[in-house]
Amino acid sequence: MNRFSRRGLLQAAALGTAGIAAALSGCTRRPTMPVPTPATPVTTDTPFARRRVLVAYFSRAGENYHYGGRRNLTVGNTEVVAGMIRDRTAADLYKIEPVDRYPDAYDATVARNTAEQDANALPAIAAALPDIRPYDVVILGSPVWSNRAPRIMSTFIDAVDLGGKTVLPLVTYAVSGMSGIDDFYRRALSTSTVERGLAVQGEEVADSGDAIDTWLRSHTLIN
Repeated sequence: MNRFSRRGLLQAAALGTAGIAAALSGCTRRPTMPVPTPATPVTTDTPFARRRVLVAYFSRAGENYHYGGRRNLTVGNTEVVAGMIRDRTAADLYKIEPVDRYPDAYDATVARNTAEQDANALPAIAAALPDIRPYDVVILGSPVWSNRAPRIMSTFIDAVDLGGKTVLPLVTYAVSGMSGIDDFYRRALSTSTVERGLAVQGEEVADSGDAIDTWLRSHTLIN
C-alpha cells in the first residue's frame, strides 16, 4: 500500500466513508471476481433422454393367425409392442390408421392386402400426420403381411420427411421374421439412417420384454 501523510488521512476521515475510499484508491488490491454459478449437472446415464423418439406404427386387431389357427385380438400385436417400447423409453406414439378400415376377418384381410401389394396401392391414412421435426429416432412398426410391410407403411413414409432421422424397423410376424423389411426401408429412405430392426413373433409379444430391452439398449435408447 502507498504511504499517505497523517494530514491526508485526517482530511479523508473528515469526508466520511467516501473520502476514505477515495484516499485508499491508490492501494494495490486484487480485482473482485464474480462467484461462479454452479453448472447444471449433466446426466450421462440416460442417453435416451437426449434423443426424442417417435413410434409410428400400424397394427390390426380382430382375427389373427395363431400357431396355425386363428384367435381374436382386442389389441393388435404391433400395438402391444409399441406400448412396451413407450413404457421403456417415454417415446411418443402415433398410430397409423387407414381411412378404409381392414376387415376383422383374417382371410378377407389377406385378400385385400394381396390386391394392394399387386397394385402398389397407397391406402389413405385417416388422421393428420405427425410433425416429425422434433424427433431424432423414428421407429416404424407394422405386422409382416405376405413377406412385406403393409402398403399403408409406404403411404406413411412417402408422406413424411424422414431425411436425416435414425429409423428403426419393428415388425410382428407369424412365420417370416423381418423378411427383408429393414432392407426395404433402406432403399425407400435413402436420406435416413436405417439401423437394425426388431422382429417379434406375434404369438410371443407378451413375453418379448427381454428381447425389446436388448434391442433398445443396443441402440442406446435405454440403459
